[in-house]
Amino acid sequence: MPVLDLSSSAVDLTRTICDIPSVSDDEGALADAIASAVADLPHLEVYRDGDTIVARTNLGRAQRVVIAGHIDTVPINANLPTRVIDIDGEPHLWGRGTVDMKAGVAVQLKLAAELTEPRVDITWMWYDHEEVAADLNGLTRLARTRPDLFAGDFAILGEPSNGQVEGGCNGNLRAIVRTSGTRAHSARAWIGDNAIHRAAPILGRLAEYRPRDVEVEGLVYREGLNAVRIAGGVAGNVIPDTCEVEVNYRFAPSRDGEEASRHVRDVFDGFDVEVIDLAEGARPGLDAALAQEFVRAVGAEPRPKYGWTDVARFSAMGVPAVNFGPGDPSLAHHDEERVPLRQIDDVERGLRAWLTQS
Repeated sequence: MPVLDLSSSAVDLTRTICDIPSVSDDEGALADAIASAVADLPHLEVYRDGDTIVARTNLGRAQRVVIAGHIDTVPINANLPTRVIDIDGEPHLWGRGTVDMKAGVAVQLKLAAELTEPRVDITWMWYDHEEVAADLNGLTRLARTRPDLFAGDFAILGEPSNGQVEGGCNGNLRAIVRTSGTRAHSARAWIGDNAIHRAAPILGRLAEYRPRDVEVEGLVYREGLNAVRIAGGVAGNVIPDTCEVEVNYRFAPSRDGEEASRHVRDVFDGFDVEVIDLAEGARPGLDAALAQEFVRAVGAEPRPKYGWTDVARFSAMGVPAVNFGPGDPSLAHHDEERVPLRQIDDVERGLRAWLTQS
């Protein structure tokens, strides 16, 4: 079994963790290594659920912070093992998972081992299956079996944020917009009714659509409504009788899922619309006292999170949450995924200072 040395630097620990492949559904080896590394730390109570590991202090502090990070990655594409590369004179760690989000996990593990007397009680969560269907997500499972472990006054998710604080997140909706027609031989097309042609107005509405910029608690979230898939056709000589356009709506956290669904149905009024996936967004959560202290301590200028992240899970459970981790989110899942070494150290320094300040 791979061994994690939690006394090593956060950069070295990142490299070790990344070099343990953990594509979704194959997190077991890394989960075993994490569980083994924290099992004998006397200041932590450790609980494991599948490939999700929870470690928490019980010091009787007045407040508790939950700090979480996922351990799975998207598939590897010739981008392991990791290596250090130079970009414009600055060293970066290159490889799958360096951005999303094993650098953040490495920082968390190092601090979990070293902070034996933090100023708040801390619940550390390292969870599986973030990159796949929501029903497989380790936090979904944990919320069902041990909701008490989510109790806290504030939560931090180590999603890549360039070492800045990103509050809340947009909601995410996927819907199928359908057209129907009548099949016929393409040599006698006038007998049929082409469902693919009937999809033209759907694409027209998308091309004309102007997404909103929405201010929520001082942060401006950018929305988006886009076609992401089109399916239709029977054979090369058949007029198709069905066509499906899959659309993706990223909506500001000022709207809930019901409002978002209604908006999509309004945009495609007159068409058959089926919502097939919906994840609520999360408001920034920066009005919480601990959140404000955290932002000041790390010296960050809060920004909105445009993508959906698991901060929404904490928000739904009444725990204000933000994203804070090393790595450029635009490089997440990229074949040239890489993180500046400096950024890993900066995130560790900021978290450490905040969790230990008197």
